[in-house]
Amino acid sequence: MGKLLPHILVVPFPAQGHVMPLMEFSNQLVNHGVKVSFVNMESIHNKVASTVLHDHGEEDRGDSRIHLVSIPEMDGDLAKFVEYVAETMSLHLEELINKFNENDDEKIDYIIADAFVGNVLEVANKFGINRFAFCPASLGYLALMLHFPKLIEAGYIDKNGIYQQNFTTSMSICSVFI
Repeated sequence: MGKLLPHILVVPFPAQGHVMPLMEFSNQLVNHGVKVSFVNMESIHNKVASTVLHDHGEEDRGDSRIHLVSIPEMDGDLAKFVEYVAETMSLHLEELINKFNENDDEKIDYIIADAFVGNVLEVANKFGINRFAFCPASLGYLALMLHFPKLIEAGYIDKNGIYQQNFTTSMSICSVFI
């Protein structure tokens, strides 16, 4: 029997404020007829799973619309967090993708990753999987991030993000965005 639904792997940045926007988006995807596997570190996975069980009751446990999947937790050392997200998390995701792709019915068709874990998009590319970035931050923050090269080019900040000029009016920075 062939594959019935497209399968999307959703990967949030493992921090507060990043998980729930992608979970809400995942619910909308499921409502439009796709299968979603939602990946978190174990500690976040346990919190999300308990919330889902609490909100939907024990009877829905076996019929979850979103398949919650965990990857191993990072070391407790916060200083290693960046290294974990940049390197170790990608290795765990590669293992997970290989496991899903062993079965044609479970094969990953798309990966939607939080924009703050861009290396996940590189993993998707490695496997030839269609990939998309999701930005849970405000539109203003996204616009600022996308315009950093223009701010550097205009001389307002250096490549380290340090101010190079005093802003006398808000119009000076607005003109960079136009």
